[in-house]
Amino acid sequence: MTAQVGVIGAGAWGTALAQALASDGSEVSLWARESDLVREINQERRNSLYLPSAMLAPTIRATSDLAELATLQVLLVVVPAQFLASVVGQLPPGTRDLVLCAKGIEAGTGRLMADVAADADPQARLAVLSGPTFAHEVAAGLPTAVTLACSGGREQWARLAPLLARPALRPYYSADVTGAEIGGAVKNVLAIACGVVEGMNLGQNARAAVIARGYAEMLRFGLARGAEAETLAGLCGLGDLVLTCSSTSSRNFSLGLALGQGLTAAEALSGKSSVAEGAATAPVLAELATRDGIAMPIVEGVCRLLSGVSPASAVVADILSRPLKAEREEPAA
Repeated sequence: MTAQVGVIGAGAWGTALAQALASDGSEVSLWARESDLVREINQERRNSLYLPSAMLAPTIRATSDLAELATLQVLLVVVPAQFLASVVGQLPPGTRDLVLCAKGIEAGTGRLMADVAADADPQARLAVLSGPTFAHEVAAGLPTAVTLACSGGREQWARLAPLLARPALRPYYSADVTGAEIGGAVKNVLAIACGVVEGMNLGQNARAAVIARGYAEMLRFGLARGAEAETLAGLCGLGDLVLTCSSTSSRNFSLGLALGQGLTAAEALSGKSSVAEGAATAPVLAELATRDGIAMPIVEGVCRLLSGVSPASAVVADILSRPLKAEREEPAA
C-alpha cells in the first residue's frame, strides 16, 4: 500500500496526526527537517524530541526530502505558522489538497494561514483542520473531534473526510475557513492570559471570566473579518478555547503560567523545542484589532506582558479597572 496522505512537519501535532492516520494500517509519509529525527522515527519508532509518549506505527515513514511528498494529492501542513510560507513555497505548484493545521497569524503581514498558502502555492485546494486537540491524546487514540473547513465546499469535504477520519478522530464539515483560522489563532493568545491567572493564583472564577470575555473578543474580531458566529461557537473556536485555557498540556497556557509566576517572556521561552504560537500571534493580532477599531483588552494586556512593558500585576489591574458596562451591546432601536 502506498501513502495517500503526507504530513509536513514532525513536531508534536504533526507526529500525532501521522500516528492517527496510520492507526488503521495506512501508510503515511512524514516530513521532518532534522535528519536525526527522521532516523529515530524510522529506526526506533520514536519522536523523543516532540512526542516522547508515543510508540509510532510501523507504517509511518519519515523523510527529510520534501520532494518525496510532492507527488501526494493530500498534504497536511503542520509546520509553525511563521514558517508556513517558506515550507509551502518549496513545493512544486500543483492541484493537490493542502490541509493547514497551524494556528496563527503571520507576523509582519497579518495574513491568515490560508492567505499565506494561497500565495505560496496558488493552484492548491485549501482546507483548514482545527479544534480542541492535545497531541499526546490524539496519538494515544483517545476520542477527538475537529473542524475541517474546506474552501472547496462539500465536494472537497467528500474527498478529504474519508481519508482523514478514523474511529477516534472525527472531522465535522464547515465552509467557513476564515472562522476556523481566527478561532485557532485567537485562542492561543487567550490561553496565555489564562495561564497568567493560574500563575498568579487568582482562582477559577477569574479564569472562567477570562475565557468568557476572551471569547467575546474572539467573536468581535472574527465577525469583523467575515467569520460566522456559529463557527466560533463550535469546535474550532469555543471548544478549542476551553481546552487550551485549562491545562498545562497547552504550550500557550504553560507560557502564561510562567509569566504569571514572574518570569520574563525570554526566560519562559528559552530552551523550548516546541513553539507557543500565541507569543508570535499576540502582537500582530493586537495591531490588527487597533487598526480596525476592535476592542481586545485581554489580547492587548498579553502583548504588554510579552514585551515587558507591564508586569502581570499591572496588566490584571488594568483589565479589572476598565469602565463598567453592559456585558453585550444592546441592539439598535
